[in-house]
Amino acid sequence: MKIAVAKEIEVGERRVALVPDVVARLVKQGVEVWVEAGAGDRAFFSDAAYEAAGAKIVSDPGYLWWEADVLLKVGVPQEREDGRSEVEMLREGAVLISFLNPLGEPAIAKRLAERRISAFSMEMIPRTTRAQSMDALSSQASIAGYKAVLIGAAALPKYFPMLTTAAGTIAPAKVFIIGAGVAGLQAIATARRLGAVVEAFDIRPAVKEEVQSLGAKFVEVQIEEETVAAGGYAKEVSETAKQRTQEAIAEHVKLSDVVITTAQVPGRKAPILVTEEMVAQMKPGSVVVDLAAEQGGNCACTEPGKDVQRNGVTIIGTIDLPSSVPIHASQLYAKNLLSLVQLMINKEDKSLQLNFEDDIIDAACITHAGEIRNSRVKEALATLVGIGNG
Repeated sequence: MKIAVAKEIEVGERRVALVPDVVARLVKQGVEVWVEAGAGDRAFFSDAAYEAAGAKIVSDPGYLWWEADVLLKVGVPQEREDGRSEVEMLREGAVLISFLNPLGEPAIAKRLAERRISAFSMEMIPRTTRAQSMDALSSQASIAGYKAVLIGAAALPKYFPMLTTAAGTIAPAKVFIIGAGVAGLQAIATARRLGAVVEAFDIRPAVKEEVQSLGAKFVEVQIEEETVAAGGYAKEVSETAKQRTQEAIAEHVKLSDVVITTAQVPGRKAPILVTEEMVAQMKPGSVVVDLAAEQGGNCACTEPGKDVQRNGVTIIGTIDLPSSVPIHASQLYAKNLLSLVQLMINKEDKSLQLNFEDDIIDAACITHAGEIRNSRVKEALATLVGIGNG
């Protein structure tokens, strides 16, 4: 079996799918690994390091993509500057494993099915105990939560910790985290390490103990409907519940120095939790870091990829934060991929073996043998087609 690692071509993407240490483990198991020349450069992993780990460096991306039995990537396949589509560069029957955003961009699944590619989406890894080592959403979200706090601290024109000086005592910064999933919990822990006073809110009441265990105060709101979706993710709630949430958190936003928002719903536009009115009431110099910017943002003032000013408040629309920590982000993602790939390797002859009786393989595979296998992706595609025909 030949596993190939592609070089990411998306602007700003610095991660790489496999790092040399993980390549060495696969090679030791008898798997052939090809790495596109320069694939690890932006994550500070040299071609020489991959060669030392036993990989073959391939300079022709067309050859690498076509010859791969399993092609590993970080981001969704792109259209190249030379006019080639990366989906078309894969040969029929190959396996693609990557972040594919199939609920947000379901058309990619249709194209992969038409090419008869067996595509595995890292977003669709089930949130089960057995699949924890493959949960790339969590590994990358943890990095995003950590980096969001550093960005907020750097933008805030104040100290984070309480300081007692000869000139007087400086009060600690007040940080409010909206959304206590993996990113939110890491943000809480990081803000606490920096000495801030931290509050957090989540529509899922079950996370209260986790928030408190990290030293933050949990802001409670009574919502009379189900707030947890399959896999433990936050569920999109009714407009009434959203209104109640906004009313409950408004005072906390107003009094905070830094607000970090992390609330996202897979395949949907991010819910607006911080309104323009809330931003107008915040103190001049305050900062909002919006981790949901790529889905439209949790703050009504967010502009994806930009820093904007509103009434003296800085709103930072962060994009692809894990890529800004490419060494560790790549290391963690590579281990996620390794755990998944090892489920596909026949231990006897090292051949590719897709066992759809395995719940992880079954859940993560969105296309196979010319068909879209995942019902949620089918629904998202049907909705997209309906909008296009409307």
